[in-house]
Amino acid sequence: MNKWFVSDIHFAHKGVKGGIIKYCNRPFRDIDHMNRSIIRNWNERVKPDDVVYHVGDFAFRGGKEAGYSKNKFQYWEEQLNGKIIHILGNHCLNNSGRELIIRAEMLFGGYHVLTQHIPPDDYSDIPEGIDFMLVGHVHNLFKHKFINNIPIINVGVDVWNFRPVSMQEILKYYHRIRKEIKKQ
Repeated sequence: MNKWFVSDIHFAHKGVKGGIIKYCNRPFRDIDHMNRSIIRNWNERVKPDDVVYHVGDFAFRGGKEAGYSKNKFQYWEEQLNGKIIHILGNHCLNNSGRELIIRAEMLFGGYHVLTQHIPPDDYSDIPEGIDFMLVGHVHNLFKHKFINNIPIINVGVDVWNFRPVSMQEILKYYHRIRKEIKKQ
């Protein structure tokens, strides 16, 4: 069983101003093309017994009233491999999901990891002992940044080729970016 992380899919996020495709300059013809591509990318990587932590903003607004026979979260989840654990995002309060996890502290390979949707503003927002953070919310604004030498890694689809990223890939990336601190 593998562990995966992803954020900010925004399934079905279309709108009069172009929705998520225009907002993030995503390389898709339309929202259906985006939805199908992300589902394909996800299922090519994630196996049915894997665990995926979705770090906020899974689907965008609406449930049965938007033309879905089921609530929107259930509609999209049924098309995806793996057991999905949802962490609350800023758009999650106005959709049909029921996220209860605001943030999660985890241990992976001896590293203390904090996962939450919105990145911290400063060091005082990071609990003591955290080795790195996994966040979303910022789409393509950054893939990582540092706050007092603590790596803040964006797991959003916009910076990981529109697919989930494995914990092994994150740890490899973490070790690579830690070298940036040593050069300073």
